[in-house]
This record gives sequence, structure tokens and C-alpha cells, in this order.
Amino acid sequence: MILLGLTLALAAIGFLLLCRLRSCRLVPQPRSPGNLSVIVPARNEEHNLPTLLGSLASQPIRPLEVLVVDDGSTDRTAELAGERGAVVLASAPLPAGWRGKTWACHQGALAARGDLLLFVDADAWFEPGGLHNVLSSYPGGAFSVGPFHAVRRAYEDLSLFFNLNMTVGTAPGGLFGQMLLVDRASYQRVGGHEAVRGRILENFWLASRFRASGIPVRSACGRGVFSFRMYPNGVREVVHGWTKGFASGAGQTPRGTLFLLVAWMTGLMLAAVGGIVTGDWLPWSAVYLLCAAQVGCFSRLLGAFRWTTALLYPVPLIFFFGVFAWSAMRSGKQVTWKGREIRAD
Repeated sequence: MILLGLTLALAAIGFLLLCRLRSCRLVPQPRSPGNLSVIVPARNEEHNLPTLLGSLASQPIRPLEVLVVDDGSTDRTAELAGERGAVVLASAPLPAGWRGKTWACHQGALAARGDLLLFVDADAWFEPGGLHNVLSSYPGGAFSVGPFHAVRRAYEDLSLFFNLNMTVGTAPGGLFGQMLLVDRASYQRVGGHEAVRGRILENFWLASRFRASGIPVRSACGRGVFSFRMYPNGVREVVHGWTKGFASGAGQTPRGTLFLLVAWMTGLMLAAVGGIVTGDWLPWSAVYLLCAAQVGCFSRLLGAFRWTTALLYPVPLIFFFGVFAWSAMRSGKQVTWKGREIRAD
């Protein structure tokens, strides 16, 4: 009974996290959007760019310009971007000490003409009316929206607990890596992407620099507003994608939030094995279903995850623990990402 009580106490933490996640919503208010420059760093993104650029073209609010920085692509990235009305910037050779993304964003910011800079990953897109929603919710300073995960294949459900930890650990006081909206003066004040040029998870380090300079940092969840599809090319890409810096990202999560997440996930694992360990199946089955319902609520807020994934949540949870451990072991070592050898954060 002691173990069952402990498990219930840890599972209850999930309700606290769920309430916090539900509160991280966009709050639109009447305001002038200003001159907006959209900057898209892109390396071999011919399959993703048409969706993003198409979503921007269909918005009721049009940006001043859309700049696609072609980071040495070997596919039709530059051609497709030009065909869809974007201004294409050919990236200069990658200097020593820079990451490809930070170098591309830096060059885009230098070329941009707008008062507001919106950095967007090429594998994301805006839902109908989403750009207006983001701009009207912009509180000033550095602002980010966590994208809703468009899950299409079964293996993509393995990212569930990564998405959950990323979102709960970031909103409302951090920055998501997929999107950053910031006024030019604030961006230049902290040194822009040049100040974090060697970082894979540049969003965490930029958030720290903004806060240190007294610039407000806010974020919200993007369901119905901003979406993405992560790692659509198989389990191997899922593993490599999360390995390249997730353990380092967890280290940047506020310690109180990290403690709550670890405690809750421990409760989830106890609920999964309690019946096996004790042989008392009836109460443990009830606790397991409660935990599965919690995971299901989280999953619907974060992405189009299948209900069977919540019911069988130990599978993506064990996957999360395994890849997290691998990411921690690989920290500081060479990993391959988008054809480049990089040192994992």
C-alpha cells in the first residue's frame, strides 16, 4: 500500500503540469504588427519549404519580406524558395566556431529590413490565421510559440515524451527552437545569433542573454496556430535528432520544473510495473489507467498523437529514457546531422 500511495502522489504531479500547460495559450489583443521580416534558415529542405511558404502566402497579414537563407543545400531548396516568392540568400561558407543554423540566421538578420524579426524553422508552418494570432499576441521583447506536432506515422509517436518535456520545460518563460519573434533593437542588444554561434540549442542560450539584458522572454503553446512535423524520415532520424542536444537542453530547464517532470515520469513507470511487482492487479490497473488518461490529455495538447500511444505510454517513455541516456553520453562528442559533423551540446 505504501508503494501504491507513493505512485498516486507522484501521478498527481501530472495534474499540476497539465494545468500549467493549459495556461500557456496565446492571448491576442489589438495592436499594429509593424514591419515584419521572416527569416528561414534552410539546408536541404525542398520537401518542407513549400508547406511553410504556402502557409505564409495564405495568411491575411503579409510580412514585409520572407528571406530564405540557403545553407549549402544540395537539393532544390533555393529553386523552390524562389519560385514561391521568397528572397533567397546564398549562405557564405560556414566559419569556424559557428553552427549552420546560427550562421544562416545571422546572415538573414543582417539582410532583413523589418522592425520585427521572425525566425522560423523550415519544417514548421502557420495554420490559417496563425501569423495574425502570433503577431497580435506579441508582448514585446523575445517571444516564441511551441509548435503543435503533426504526427503522421506510428514511429513519430515515440517523440511524445520529448515533446512533453520540451514544452513543459520551456513555456511560459523560455524560447522554443522552432520560432523566435523579436524586435530588432532587442536582438541587436544581446548580440543576436552571433552571441550563441557555437550552440546547437541556441534558443536556450538566447533566452538567457535576453533575460540577463532585462528583455522580457515569453512563450506559448501553438495548437491551432503554429505546427511542425519532426523527423519524418524514420526512427533513425528520430534518435539522431533528439540525441544532438536534448540532454543539454534538459540541463537548461528550471530545476523546479525538471524535478516535477522527473517525479511524475517516475510515477508513470511505477504505475506500469506495480501490478507485476505486487500481484495486486485491480488497484494498480486503476492507477495505470489514470496515468494513461493524463498522458492522453497531454498528447492532445501537444500533437496529433494516437490514443493508443497514451494507452501504451510505457513504450514511448522507455524510448525517451533510452535516447536521453544516449544523448547524455554523446554530449561533447561528434554526431552527424544534415550531412555535417557537429559536436553535440
